[in-house]
Formats: sequence, structure tokens, C-alpha cells
Amino acid sequence: QVQLAQSGGGWVQPGGSLRLSCTVSGSTVSNSAMAWFRQVPGKEREFVSGIRDGNTLSASAVKGRFTLSRDKAKNTMDLQMNSLKPEDTAVYYCALRAGPRTIITAYYNADSYDYWGQGTQVTVSS
Repeated sequence: QVQLAQSGGGWVQPGGSLRLSCTVSGSTVSNSAMAWFRQVPGKEREFVSGIRDGNTLSASAVKGRFTLSRDKAKNTMDLQMNSLKPEDTAVYYCALRAGPRTIITAYYNADSYDYWGQGTQVTVSS
């Protein structure tokens, strides 16, 4: 059974940094397409960053500020978030795709992922 457990997040002032971590059990981060999404009330879950076949994907809103990484020894996927803005405030989710390789655009869609972490609140405010 695949499970994703998230840690990190919290409150930070604008311009600050936070790190999110997603620990995977029942699968391996090195063999899976994974991603971070975020969601604010009343809106759909939004793609933030992901990794597919060793290639990192990033939403334009976070490019240059957020960095996704994997630790194969710990079987974790992390999201380092720098230069945070109030508009980054959301609940952040990690996700894992168990299905076969598919077209690149699918990886930006939450429906393409099969397993989800519990969600972590990130609040950026002064």
C-alpha cells in the first residue's frame, strides 16, 4: 500500500523560506512520477512542481523560487520554497503517479496522480 506522509510548512513572512518534505512508503521516489500541488479555498488544486523521468517541471509562478529534490536513500521528495509571497499561501499536497508513462501535459493535472499526502498549510503574511 502506497502512503505519502508530509512534514514541514507553517507560517513565514514575505521573502522568507520554508521546506516541505514528503516521505513515501510502498513505492520508491526514484521510479515514480511525483509532484507538489497547492490549493486555496474555492479553487482547484494547482500544479506547483513535479518530476518525471528525472526531469523537473515547474509552474511559471514558482520558477526560480521553488526547488524540488529527491533523496533516494530516505525515499523522500522535498520542496524548498524561497522568496515566498503572500500569494503562495495555500495547502500544499505531494502526489505520486502509479500509472504508466503518459504525455507530458498530463503531469500538470491533479487527476493524473493516484496517491496523495495529507496536505500541509503554508501561510505567508506579515
